[in-house]
Amino acid sequence: MNFGENILKYKDDILKDLKQLLEIKSVSQENPEECKKALDFILKRARDFGLITKNIKGKAGHVQLGNGGKLCGVLTHLDVVPAGKNWSVEPFTLTKKNGRLYGRGVDDDKGASIVDLYCLKILKDSNITGKNTVRCIFGTDEEIGMSDMETYFENEPLPDISFTPDSDYGICFAEKGILQIKISDDKNDRKIIKNFTSGSAVNAVPDEAKAIYYSNNELKEEICYGRASHACEPYKGKNASTKLIMLLKKNNSDLGNLCNFILDKIANELDGNSLGIKTSDEPSGELTCNLGKIRINDNESYFTLDIRYPVTKNGDEILNKIITNAEEYSLSVEIIHHAPPLYLPKDSEIIRLLSSAYEDIVHKKPKLYSTGGGTYARMLGSKGVAFGPAFPDDNVNMHNADESINEENFFKHAQICLQAVYKMYTQDF
Repeated sequence: MNFGENILKYKDDILKDLKQLLEIKSVSQENPEECKKALDFILKRARDFGLITKNIKGKAGHVQLGNGGKLCGVLTHLDVVPAGKNWSVEPFTLTKKNGRLYGRGVDDDKGASIVDLYCLKILKDSNITGKNTVRCIFGTDEEIGMSDMETYFENEPLPDISFTPDSDYGICFAEKGILQIKISDDKNDRKIIKNFTSGSAVNAVPDEAKAIYYSNNELKEEICYGRASHACEPYKGKNASTKLIMLLKKNNSDLGNLCNFILDKIANELDGNSLGIKTSDEPSGELTCNLGKIRINDNESYFTLDIRYPVTKNGDEILNKIITNAEEYSLSVEIIHHAPPLYLPKDSEIIRLLSSAYEDIVHKKPKLYSTGGGTYARMLGSKGVAFGPAFPDDNVNMHNADESINEENFFKHAQICLQAVYKMYTQDF
């Protein structure tokens, strides 16, 4: 039975609500109050639909259908990364252009959040008798460490089975470990640099870097531009930070310990080779290493690294190698965030259910894959995976300018999602 196609009747309503949600500037690292506003918006719409809601300390919340059987979860986040520059449209609204939907969060993750809400509305309005309980769980700081889900699961139980539409199709059975660190020059040995600023998020490739520095006793300014991308796929971007540091090095003998470390141990490498952390495995591929934010001024001197390491490797061993390297340059290392890998058997119950839902709509089996991205799935105690919403042939520009999703694909995802939630709600486990 293709129950998922029922969501196509709600296209206009979904886009109307999505537009309102995109207009809330819920950038978690800048506007926590706006993130709460986004959560309030979702929960209010759910109550308008006659659904049960619960707000957990303003950090997360859920919308519930049913009250028995197994607890099933669908998890999405309402926060987004900063808009950045170089958009061809207004980032914080919904724009339809050339068959695509544009806006910060339209793919990651507000579009999927609205779809989840409508999945429960449709099941409720269809008067289907469910065997299980479904909760659509919404968070507000996924992009800066997932403390929202830590708070949520301190107060609510883990689902028995779950998925998060916060990646790509088919089904992600493995997520690399995420190690985000801050490397600082406590002595602020910056030599000729008066100010260096680049990057707006730890988990993104910086698309702009600016330096004010002394040359022949005169202050000069230099700006370099790159291309943003998600830190889990740094090869899709061009790092403006390293470009600018290399440019400064051409005319200056010593940029200070921090920049010298970047030049010697990172440069344009994305695999951590010079840091001694290059590694790979069969399930999830190669380690990636992204140089994110840099801040050098009178008050601070640091940069951040975002490392995605293979699922069979040890994050502490990788960290210790970086610390050893940093100590040679008199630099200190601080952990910003460390999330262990996720690795589920390919024949697990949730993968079988999601495969069935995908086949019902797309009429072919989904590919099982691994990712360097980090989703709520890793918070679920090996009882959940990432599943959609983007299709592999659709360049959604996640964490980049002009984030967008093909409109036809968006509503194909909506059908798959409803089909999956329908199965979760009605099947015996």
